[in-house]
Amino acid sequence: MTADPEILEAALGYSFRDREPLVRALTHKSRTHEQTRPGEDPVSNEQLEFLGDAILGLVVSDFLFRNFPGYGEGRLSKLKAHLVSEARLYEVAQALSLGGYLLLGRGEEMSGGREKRALLGDAVEALIAALYLDGGLPAARQFIESQIVGSAGLEDQTGEFTTVDYKSALQERAQALHMPQPKYAIVEESGPEHSKVFTVEARIGREWTDRAQGTTKKAAGQNAARLLLDRLPEAER
Repeated sequence: MTADPEILEAALGYSFRDREPLVRALTHKSRTHEQTRPGEDPVSNEQLEFLGDAILGLVVSDFLFRNFPGYGEGRLSKLKAHLVSEARLYEVAQALSLGGYLLLGRGEEMSGGREKRALLGDAVEALIAALYLDGGLPAARQFIESQIVGSAGLEDQTGEFTTVDYKSALQERAQALHMPQPKYAIVEESGPEHSKVFTVEARIGREWTDRAQGTTKKAAGQNAARLLLDRLPEAER
């Protein structure tokens, strides 16, 4: 049984006017092959993956070009490669719990399709296309820049640069609100050694807490900090 798409919309911060593109983006070809009747056109997320891949490349390239005019082509290409990689898209899918929303065929379900890196990465690209078809480039851009670029930890790629350091931002917000300093704890490790997924809890005092996943401890911590930061009130100026 798949999760309610309304929950996914809440996580995205976007409500679809027409859910058909969203449902299509979540439909794997294995589901289509099992349920399409003779004479019907098969509908899956494969074409949306193609479109989403192009939109992702455009938005990431535009973001890097606009924000880092001093970077050479080699450095920009390296950052882009990281942001559009299967590993990065898998992290985003895990943070959204995207696997729980997928519509899979029985065979794919039984073989653990909801946790497969390639399948989840493709689903993120299809989701980008669905956002584009329903809300235009602004909707797709908002998702890419907030969910894919915003917590990517790009300093790991260059040693110099990161888009947003959510841990530092959370610490600064807590200080401004006269709250205890944030604490982080790894609460779960799952998956094989070559493909681990970490769950990290971010906590401020007893009342404020959030958990998030990532394929590295650092990414999971940043994701958890981002979620908690979104919930905290703004500091008075």
